[in-house]
Amino acid sequence: MMRALKGARSFASSTVKQAVSELSVPVPWGEIRGKVWGPDHGRPVLCVHGWADNCGSFNTLIPLLPKEYKYVAVDLAGHGWSSHRPPGVSYQFPSYVMDVLRVVDALQWSKFSIIGHSMGGNVAGLFSALYPEMIDALVLLDSSGFLPTDEKEIPQVMRQGFDEMLEFEKKTEEDKKRVYTYEKAFERLMVANPSLSEQSVHILLERGLVQVEGGVEFCRDFRINLKSISRITLEQSLEMQSRIKASVLVVLANNGFEKIFLEPFQKKVVQALIQAFMDRNHLVVTVSGNHHVHLNNPEVVAPVVSDFLRTKQKQTDKQTSKL
Repeated sequence: MMRALKGARSFASSTVKQAVSELSVPVPWGEIRGKVWGPDHGRPVLCVHGWADNCGSFNTLIPLLPKEYKYVAVDLAGHGWSSHRPPGVSYQFPSYVMDVLRVVDALQWSKFSIIGHSMGGNVAGLFSALYPEMIDALVLLDSSGFLPTDEKEIPQVMRQGFDEMLEFEKKTEEDKKRVYTYEKAFERLMVANPSLSEQSVHILLERGLVQVEGGVEFCRDFRINLKSISRITLEQSLEMQSRIKASVLVVLANNGFEKIFLEPFQKKVVQALIQAFMDRNHLVVTVSGNHHVHLNNPEVVAPVVSDFLRTKQKQTDKQTSKL
């Protein structure tokens, strides 16, 4: 079990068959929760889930990855079992990056690898650009690391975000919360996210629901659904990308986010970002599956990620031995 470091707490989980412990990192508004796999002194890897998911997103993948690593998968603020941000505060990518910084500071990690899925990949990309000296390997799962916005649309998008926040704050607590049976909650998530298999929906609901009188509620903060006001252009994204010093692996799903979620402008800029990764001699691999292939079919993703991590490890060990 991981020992407590700088306020981070871990405790054994009795509900998971693998050797997993639960993580809690104090933050000014509550706690960031997560799960830990692997030996205490294993090579550190941080895993960051996608929008509206939770750290259960890595439940099936991590057991198939190299055993000599220590994997910490976090529930981002407002997701899973982590605390919601304070009233009046919105959810933005820079804030998630700050949360990652808080977690790794509590763990006393000065150098680590990071695996991010979808939105978590964008958080991981931004962190890797801002703190390049801390990241030795970056894995983006169906993510381009950044998601630019057309600069002409940024004012409209920002205004929409502010307006949505104001409308949300006018709602009563009763309006914001809905009680479901487990079966109805399952159906809602299945319809809302068709890229999830039935098993994957059950996995995400383990940390996605809270028991209340009369049934269950989704425990995520519904402010995460509001339009984000934090936006960057393609040029800014490429500049950030150029500051990443780590080795990068991009794992794209052939029926993933580029086909399902992206509008024509977004497809264009994502292709530009992927090409820029290749131009910098980073590895881009396409696998068969949809946006949640790492959770639905981890056996497709695990060999690619494992080979990448082990190759990077050998390179690092070789460089260290020369010193």
